[in-house]
Amino acid sequence: MKELFAIFLKGAAMGAANVIPGVSGGTVAFITGIYERLINALKNLDGGALKLLFAGCFRDLSAKIDFPFLAALGLGVVVSILTFAEILKYFFVNHAVYVWSFFFGLIVASVYFVGKQVKAWSLGTVFALLVGAAIAVGVALLKPASENDNVVYLFLCGIIAMASMIIPGISGSFVLLLLGNYQLIMIESVSKLKSLEPEAFSILIPVGAGAVFGMIVLSHFLAWIFRRFHNHAVSLLTGFVAGSLLVIWPWKEAIVSTFEAAGVVKEKVIGYDWFLPGAEMTTFIALGIMGLGVLLVWVMEKYGAVKEA
Repeated sequence: MKELFAIFLKGAAMGAANVIPGVSGGTVAFITGIYERLINALKNLDGGALKLLFAGCFRDLSAKIDFPFLAALGLGVVVSILTFAEILKYFFVNHAVYVWSFFFGLIVASVYFVGKQVKAWSLGTVFALLVGAAIAVGVALLKPASENDNVVYLFLCGIIAMASMIIPGISGSFVLLLLGNYQLIMIESVSKLKSLEPEAFSILIPVGAGAVFGMIVLSHFLAWIFRRFHNHAVSLLTGFVAGSLLVIWPWKEAIVSTFEAAGVVKEKVIGYDWFLPGAEMTTFIALGIMGLGVLLVWVMEKYGAVKEA
């Protein structure tokens, strides 16, 4: 029961992170140590799981897909989004620098502690780390493409968006922006879906199919990578997380684009202009909050090490 409660709390952290642009649930899953278990659970959502479901073999199905883990994690995500995430959203709107600072501290410390999971550093693992960081930074600096409602492109959008949600350090909604289809998928189609307009299904069905396909293929691929090349996989993903620090840097001005659908106007961040802070009280408070994030990760690591001993 204690283990499930701990998983619930990690799910709550994933849900809260999804409120902050640029912070993905995959990042939180990775730095809290449940990433590989999550990938393996998703990998087992396959044809064999469907056979067990239709055969009524619920106990075997639960064991195969690690249902207690997925249920506790999913419940934590949902509860967080409905409760704590709203509080976090308030602070993000009114005190964005402090929220960014806290997450920056968390992730800086996590990069160090997660990197320690690499059992043997080599030229290959260092290269994987640098490649991961370069990809994450490159994604953050890309400019959005133009909108495209071709069915094949929508299917690819679903695959890539799901991949970015699973891979730490990359935001799924941000990737949709880069692909040029954020407004089409997340604003216009979702708005039309509420009134059951057929146009919504023509967009969301290929995107959803791509997302499911991406989840199945990528979870199998990542599980295989972790099994065969664990050190390189951890190094690569650590690089992704480290590279995401560019987006999470607290002192920046957001570049915002406005979208409108069904009379509703929404704004979405499409990039940032970064700058260095001045020597003022808010900067020192932000640095203190950043230190608090580092301290929190350090305490959790020490507590975990004591329990394992």
